[in-house]
Amino acid sequence: MDARARGLARIIWDHLVLSGPLSQADVILALGCHDTRVAAHAASLWHAGWAPLVIVSGGRGKITTAWAETEARVFGRVAREHGVPADALLLEETATNTGENITASRRLLDERGIAVRSGILVAKPYMTRRAVATARRQWPGVAWSAASPELGFDAFDADERQFIELMVGDLQRMVVYAERGFQVPMPVPAVVWAAYEELARLGYDRHVIR
Repeated sequence: MDARARGLARIIWDHLVLSGPLSQADVILALGCHDTRVAAHAASLWHAGWAPLVIVSGGRGKITTAWAETEARVFGRVAREHGVPADALLLEETATNTGENITASRRLLDERGIAVRSGILVAKPYMTRRAVATARRQWPGVAWSAASPELGFDAFDADERQFIELMVGDLQRMVVYAERGFQVPMPVPAVVWAAYEELARLGYDRHVIR
């Protein structure tokens, strides 16, 4: 991998990763994806007592379209393997994107009469900022915080090109989706946007919205 591309990608990573102190919550919402470490981390938060209920949300997305099972089923199995009991676990199997992770999970809980005042979003590290921005728009009135597996930038070098392409797409969505009203605005510093533009120019644009 080109050293310049890695350097630019790290600038985007540093912006997209949103970390902060957690507070006691009503629900842990694990956002489906191709990385099952997210489900394992949601289970660890449940064991630590941060919330009494775990929701795993996901049908099939752009990376998991060929999976035999939904992301939620895969995540649910991982959560159970990590000790989350069935009565503390809900599966939402329809969402195909981050916005639907939020809205479909909201419907699922509303149907069960479960009130949510606070929640912890669990996602890949570089999805945490966009997850919070989306949840604040799609499910307002809930105090949202974000958590992710404790993985650094170099933990994603198994398929480094895909990793960078996904981050480039997520960074663009921070701007485009805020403009479209899908998430709350979160300013992108000029140096971060410049890194996005250069990576897109270099061809890391497979997930960029045209």
